[in-house]
Parts: sequence; C-alpha cells; structure tokens
Amino acid sequence: MADSVFQLDRIGVDYPTPAGMVTGLHEVTLDVPRAGITVFAGPSGSGKSTLLRVLGLFERPARGVLRFDGVDTGPLRHSARRALRREQLGLVFQNPVENLLDYLSVGDNLRAAAQSARRTCEPEEILAQLGLGGTGDWPISALSGGQQQRLAFGCALARGSSVILADEPTSQLDEASADLVLDTLRYLAEREFAVLVASHDDRLVALGDRVARLRDGRLEGIERR
Repeated sequence: MADSVFQLDRIGVDYPTPAGMVTGLHEVTLDVPRAGITVFAGPSGSGKSTLLRVLGLFERPARGVLRFDGVDTGPLRHSARRALRREQLGLVFQNPVENLLDYLSVGDNLRAAAQSARRTCEPEEILAQLGLGGTGDWPISALSGGQQQRLAFGCALARGSSVILADEPTSQLDEASADLVLDTLRYLAEREFAVLVASHDDRLVALGDRVARLRDGRLEGIERR
C-alpha cells in the first residue's frame, strides 16, 4: 500500500532453546502507516519487542515477507540492511545510556549521528526543537533520563531517519522524565514521522494513533483512533 511504510505478510520468528524451538511470532500480518504513532502493546513475552527488532531489520524472520517502502527485505544482504538502518531507521532503546556516546558532548552526539549517515546537522537547531536548547556543550551525564531519551530521538533526526522505532522508551524513567518522552513522540508524530513503539505503558498506549495488541506472539487485534 502506498500509505504504508512496512507491510508484513505472515511473519514468523523462532528461537532455539534447550527444550527445543520456541515461536516468538506467529504469522503476523500487518500494514504500518507512513505517519503517526503505531504502538505495539502487550504484556512481557507477548512478542512486541521481537516485532520491533524485525521491523528495525536487526532480525530476519523465519517465515513470511517483510516489505519496507514496497521492497522485499528478505533477499537484502547484511550490508544493504545495515545501510537502511543507518539512513532511514532510528532505533531508541529502553535504557537511555545505550542510545548515546557518553564520551561525547550533547552536541557531538548529534554530529556523530549525522556523520554516520553521511549527513551534516545543526545541533542547536535540533536541541531547540526538542526543548534542550543551550545544552550542546554539556556532558551526557548532566542530562536527566528523560532528556537523554529526547536526545536519542534527536540523533535519529540528525541521521535523517524517516521511521523512529522505540522499545519501551519510558520503562526505566520516572514520571516526569516519561512525560518528556511522550511530548517528544507527539512532536515527531505532528511532523509526520512514522513512530513505532513497543510498550505496556498505558499512557504511551493511549498516545497511539493505532494500537496493535499482541499476546503470546500473536496479533490479537488493531485499534484505530
């Protein structure tokens, strides 16, 4: 579909365990809109983070077809998948410190992100957009957890990512810091980015324009708002 950034057709993922193979995703079929917030919701072990890793091209499904912008990602070599991640997909992990380079300043994190995609950026412009104006020379440790997550989203902007994927971005934050993340997601959605979030945070689920509910690796239903 022209208005979908991802199309999933009967996606399945398996994991080997000492007890045998375990299925992490069962025949998931789904179209992901090109703009707005899509939340993958469900309890721990439901498959939402696995689905996000598949969409982020970190994991190849065992079965089914995943298309990104109409292109079947299955035949793509590792280098092509890595290039897509670098240039078009921005992944934000749940632990703020995993998203940033702690030996660089706030502004230099943005510059490094842009350089990784062979781009340039204006750090102060991005920081101002995210409510972090004036922090460009600060060390990462001077930012709160919520501010660090905001900066991680800013790094995705610096790379020119059109799709933002966030795995439980509020799970390790206090309420005030989580509010900063929610505000950032609203900001990105208003600018018509495709924002994909895996979460069981009720406030984040309520923010979604579309909520795909998973349980035991199965897609139970989709709510459109």
